[in-house]
Amino acid sequence: MLRKGMFISDRYEIIDKVGSGGMSDVYKAKCHKLNRFVAIKVLKAEFSEDKNFVSKFKVEAQSAAGLAHPNIVSVFDVGEDNGIHYIVMELVEGITLKKYIEKKGRLSTKEAVSIAIQVAQGIEAAHNNHIIHRDIKPQNIIISREGKVKVTDFGIARAASSNTINSNAMGSVHYISPEQARGGFIDEKSDIYSLGITLYEMITGSVPFEGDSTVTVALQHIQGEIPSPREFVDDLPISVEKIIEKCTQKKPDRRYSKVSLLIADLKHSLISPDEDFVEIAPVSNNQSTVVISDAEVALIRKETGRTDDDFEDISENTADFPSVDDEDDDDDDDEEDNPKLDKIVAIGGIITGVLVLAVVIFLAVSIFKNGTGGGDSKNNTEETTTLDANHTIMPDLTGMTEEEAIDAIGKASLGYVIETQNSNTVEEGHVISASVEYGKVIEKNTKIKIQVSEGAKPQDMPDDLVGMTREEAIETLNKLNLNLTYDIQPVEDDSVELDVVIKTEPAYPATIKYGDTIVIYYSSGGAVATDAVVPNIVGYTETAANNSLAAANLKLGNVEHQNSDTVSEGLIMHQDVNPNEKLPVGSLVNVIISDGPEKRCVVPDILNCSVSEATAKLQEAGLALGSEMEATYSESYSPGCVCEQGIASGTSVAPGTVVDYRLSLGAETTAAEVYSASVAIKKKDIVRNLEADEEGNYTGTVVIKVDGSFYDFDSKYADLSAWPDSWTLDLPDREESGTATVEVYVNDVSSPVYTYDVKYKN
Repeated sequence: MLRKGMFISDRYEIIDKVGSGGMSDVYKAKCHKLNRFVAIKVLKAEFSEDKNFVSKFKVEAQSAAGLAHPNIVSVFDVGEDNGIHYIVMELVEGITLKKYIEKKGRLSTKEAVSIAIQVAQGIEAAHNNHIIHRDIKPQNIIISREGKVKVTDFGIARAASSNTINSNAMGSVHYISPEQARGGFIDEKSDIYSLGITLYEMITGSVPFEGDSTVTVALQHIQGEIPSPREFVDDLPISVEKIIEKCTQKKPDRRYSKVSLLIADLKHSLISPDEDFVEIAPVSNNQSTVVISDAEVALIRKETGRTDDDFEDISENTADFPSVDDEDDDDDDDEEDNPKLDKIVAIGGIITGVLVLAVVIFLAVSIFKNGTGGGDSKNNTEETTTLDANHTIMPDLTGMTEEEAIDAIGKASLGYVIETQNSNTVEEGHVISASVEYGKVIEKNTKIKIQVSEGAKPQDMPDDLVGMTREEAIETLNKLNLNLTYDIQPVEDDSVELDVVIKTEPAYPATIKYGDTIVIYYSSGGAVATDAVVPNIVGYTETAANNSLAAANLKLGNVEHQNSDTVSEGLIMHQDVNPNEKLPVGSLVNVIISDGPEKRCVVPDILNCSVSEATAKLQEAGLALGSEMEATYSESYSPGCVCEQGIASGTSVAPGTVVDYRLSLGAETTAAEVYSASVAIKKKDIVRNLEADEEGNYTGTVVIKVDGSFYDFDSKYADLSAWPDSWTLDLPDREESGTATVEVYVNDVSSPVYTYDVKYKN
């Protein structure tokens, strides 16, 4: 344990101890190099002595130091000083989410979702930097005094996950994913599971699984059904219930594939809490039978300490293990019933289920052995294997060129087959999709089908446009659904009927593709028309109006938008030139398009809310929390709560309006009395027991302590030779009287050369 006043790496002065966890102690410290307060997390002795752990801890902490996000506690430095391994972090004044839940019992749904969004945003930033936390839990989430939510312990969590988990893991095992409990492959979905359990605890006030040991809880994560949170919260919105259910699926593939998708659903739930929009993939029944040898069964019994009677008890309570599918159902009709055979098959099925459960127990016991007194963690340094030599992870090929995708597939030790297809949205030569989902664990050398875009699919130009009217030709082309644009050109031709198409560019039998421009030449009769008749386009969509004007040799001009209670959204409500009026060919017709009825939001009452509660209320109303005004004293509102809102509650405003706020400092208190003190440090006192050099001068380095702590004074007096006959040291003011002890040291800080007792006066 570090003591107050100690220095780490001659830079960080320990101010006070602020907390302790399973693997580390946390101290408030002052960085004298940058003159700021920081938090220092110091590894406990048992972990500092484990070279394997320390090595991983340094690497992961340095990676975490590269993360910069408002919802992640910043890591400033990682180091070691005389066997003390530490990380220096942003000092966040606040409370852990765990203590916040314990204090409130359980959180409101809106507040819990608001906090979960901020946590998820921090996790998303880490995942985007290829860092998986692996230990998301309320103890590693801090809520600052301003209501900001921050995730911490990236380095320690990742390093710890690579070592055997000891009995200190009891706090973490309540949030551990099934694949972590089994020692399987861990990816972003493992953090999503843990966040789902954390959201469950915020909503209900308790974790879903409890037990007397880490093994008991871990087994429940692997095979137990999570109780519905609705059992604890009757009015829980269906959207939030389904989000928790999707996050905490046993199989990673059934959870959210990315945190960004989870964030989108969480935000959606704030807007439409009772809408059932969360989609959960169906359960796959393609499970294979696990075959275990007699030797493996004996080993499981030895490791778990279970007897045959234990296995019989387990089998009575075991539910729904994978069964062996019949290879040929048709043969069943030709065979007679055999009661003896049926009995053997039934017993075999029970034994198979028991053996599967035994494997699960064996794996869990092996991983959490220290949690049940199975040995010293320092002697168990074997790492958890996430990928064996025969498996790899499917890379993300989205948006890559064909060459880039082939290179990525090769680096992942996979094979490939290129297939091409047309696409109106993906650029030619770029990947549309792959046959295996990004992030999935697959066997090496698996052949991946890669769909590459050939660009938009060309289609044949219609062969019957010539002879149609302009409007008929445009209507025919629009049926191709190629999002074509048209350039209408009149041609003077007495031999062709007025308004009939003479030719097109391109012409049949050419091919055209998505987004092409078609030039349509039509007959204007004996002379090129100089005037065009304005059509009525009120009630048209913008696309329809554009085509109608083009057919009349006019163009769509400026497009404005206005709200309307009578005209449907997206339809033209006004044109600036009346129908049937004449304009020069090529003139512009300006229009106003309806945005539908004006959308308004009502400002909620956020007085006496915390910042996070105010944020959630405003988001639910379609508004946003704005800037914080200068805090003020208030006898009516608790400290840290909103005491004034920039827009009064009940006011009708436009969606997205920002509402500024002011926080309360609590009731104003009378100023306390101030006591001050100073002391004249005389050179004759300092040198009285020192020897002068041949020239009669005294030299040395002067250090001053006040009440046992090093005191930062004018650096020019650090050299004794620069000390005047008398120099006055002003001590910091304080709110109480008494005496301060000022000790002066020269060269050696073990024994002062002179001590002053200084009285504080009002």
